[in-house]
Amino acid sequence: MREDYRNRRRPDPRPRRRPARGTSTSPAGPTDDSPARGERLQKVLAAAGIASRRECEELILAGRVEVDRRVVTTLGTRVDPLAQEMRVDGVVLPRPKRAYFLLNKPSGVVCTNEDPSGRTRVIDLIRSDLRLFPVGRLDRSSEGLIVVTNDGALANRLTHPRFGIEKTYLARCMGHLTQVDFDRLRRGVRLAEGVARVESIKLKKRHPQSSDLIIVLKEGRNREIRRILASVGHKVLNLRRIAIGPIRIEDLPIGAYRKLMPEEVALLEKAARDSKRSGRRGSESAPGPSAPGRRPGRPSPRPVRHSSTQIPSNQPGTRPERPQRPARQRPGGQQRPGGQQRPGGQQRPGGQQRPGGQQRPGGQQRPTRPRRPQREELPE
Repeated sequence: MREDYRNRRRPDPRPRRRPARGTSTSPAGPTDDSPARGERLQKVLAAAGIASRRECEELILAGRVEVDRRVVTTLGTRVDPLAQEMRVDGVVLPRPKRAYFLLNKPSGVVCTNEDPSGRTRVIDLIRSDLRLFPVGRLDRSSEGLIVVTNDGALANRLTHPRFGIEKTYLARCMGHLTQVDFDRLRRGVRLAEGVARVESIKLKKRHPQSSDLIIVLKEGRNREIRRILASVGHKVLNLRRIAIGPIRIEDLPIGAYRKLMPEEVALLEKAARDSKRSGRRGSESAPGPSAPGRRPGRPSPRPVRHSSTQIPSNQPGTRPERPQRPARQRPGGQQRPGGQQRPGGQQRPGGQQRPGGQQRPGGQQRPTRPRRPQREELPE
């Protein structure tokens, strides 16, 4: 039995090596660090006209679909049709062309691709055979500039908060804002999901009963401008987006659209890169040279505060001494027990002594506690 136990195989303590690149068995698709999460593979195949979505799922499960020369059998795998190569039974799917449109959205149109209520959608206003989607959202009662494209990477750069693309709005609200209202909006207004603040806000025109405001945001929360203005007591009457980064709506009629020029697309991508780079610089806190031996980026130790009577030493590594407190004099020139002197040569009142030959003040004796009377015995 001992020999069997000794010959039993022990687990290998060495860590296992990770598989090399290109041989991973994980499903193909963009990673979490990629700009766009992509679309589901069966949805892309159905949009390309291969078959219905259910039939495309059966093709995937049967191992007849390849993504970047790797067979994918997992449903729900995310892919980027513009950047990845997909094959069905060895036949390469043609990659769709990238398209960019600028639309002046009218009021009453929704920015969703699937509306169960059957309302008019943004993509219904653009005549194209490509599968498009709006970049960001405007609520149904708002109007103005919106970009429609099939480029998921650019859409992510224009909408994600870490890129910080500025969106400019023209808002007409009831009443007149005071300087206190402007300062509060710049500092930030607390909403249900957090603090919302404007990048800039200024008065464009003042009407007898309303005001026109130019508001710039770097984040896109649900009905954000309407909510923050309502928090300071002003209802929004009309809201229109007039610019996204360097692209402005100019004189485009309401409900009309046009294609973005390659120069304008390049300007949007450059604005996203510059905004992200400036955001990284702002987050790095480096007010001055760090102390020797200290890791950069860590806060410096709290400086030692000196009182007004101290003169700090100029020598490095030395700590100034604290000033001594003045000695307090006890009343009556009293002494401490055993002939000891109290701080400053003080004495106890009346020259009294304490335990160990010490006396109480005034030579008084500690009062004795009266004894409890004994209980009388009752006669038998």
